[in-house]
Order: sequence, then structure tokens, then C-alpha cells
Amino acid sequence: MNKELDASAVGQGRTLFTTRELTIVGMLAGITVLLGVTGYGFIPLPMMKATILHVPVIIGALLAGPRVGAAVGFLFGCFSIFQAITSPVVLSFAFLNPLISILPRVLIAVGAYYLYIGLRKVIRKDTFCLAVAAFAGSAINTIGVMGGIYILYARHFAEIRHIPVHHVADLILGICAMNGIPEAIVSALITVPIVTVLHHTLQKKHS
Repeated sequence: MNKELDASAVGQGRTLFTTRELTIVGMLAGITVLLGVTGYGFIPLPMMKATILHVPVIIGALLAGPRVGAAVGFLFGCFSIFQAITSPVVLSFAFLNPLISILPRVLIAVGAYYLYIGLRKVIRKDTFCLAVAAFAGSAINTIGVMGGIYILYARHFAEIRHIPVHHVADLILGICAMNGIPEAIVSALITVPIVTVLHHTLQKKHS
């Protein structure tokens, strides 16, 4: 699979995206919006809700390269801003900042793709490499978003939660552990079979 990914990373012709890549971006971005609007992108767990809205970003990167994944991530980030405006919750103010809503979502694709490529050079078990890359992509989303909130809005976060500022770091680390780890596991479980099936399907079409 890594040869096809390498080829997609280089790009074809002088256009920013090929027709195939634009199709993948549109499809995955549409799935992200659908999951968010319908609520199906959230999985209820005992103490919180895990999200899988970032999974299409990971799939796009692993299936068609970092440019495609980053484009899906950018659109995912724009949707986060839209949600923060139209359906505000306690922390929505933070997601109006592109450094919180967009940048981590773009980095999901970059991190997942290049980790996968690096692992494939030393480990030949494709399923394992996909799972690790998907887990890492999800972790990048959690750390990027919550880390950004801590760096930029720690005082505001403390006021909303009615806690001392020096307790914000502990609370955010707890959220990252309780939300991030289940989300990363779920992301890996969803991503691996989907990317594997789609890759084989695309191979058959080109053979």
C-alpha cells in the first residue's frame, strides 16, 4: 500500500488535486458533516462521549496521501467553527480560533500518513501499521485541541469550570486520558478494515 500512498503524495500533473482526490475529499468531508449533524459521530461511553469525526481525516490520509487528508481535516475544522457558531456549548468560544479548530485537524492527516510510511519501512505488517497510524492520528487531534485550549485559554477555562488556574493542566490531562484513549482505540478499529477494503477495491479497479 505504501507505494500507492507515495505516488499520491507526489501528485499528478500540475493541478492541486486530481479528480480522484477531489472525489475522495468531497465524500469524506460529507461523511464528517453527516456524522456531526446527525450525532452519529459521537459514541456514548460511561462517563463521556467519544467522537469519531476525525476518522474520515485519517482514512483520507492513509488511503490517498497527506494532501487529501489535510483537505478533509481543513473542512472538518471549518465545520467545527460552524458548529461553534450555530450550536454553542461551554467551550465553543475556543473553537472559533482556527488554531484550535483547524490546525490540529490538518495535522491529523500529516502525522498519521508519515507515521504509517515510516512504520512500513521497518514493519511489514500492514494492519499493525494502519492501526498505529490511526491511533496516533486520533491522539494528535485530542492533544492538539486540548493542548491549544490550555495554552491559549487556560484562565478562561478555569473560570468556566470554577477551578484554580493551576488545576487546569491536571483537568485537561484527565480529559485527554479519559476521552482521548477510547477515541484513539475506536479510530483504529474503524480505520483499519475500511482502509484495507477500499485499498483492495481500488487495486482491482486499476488492475
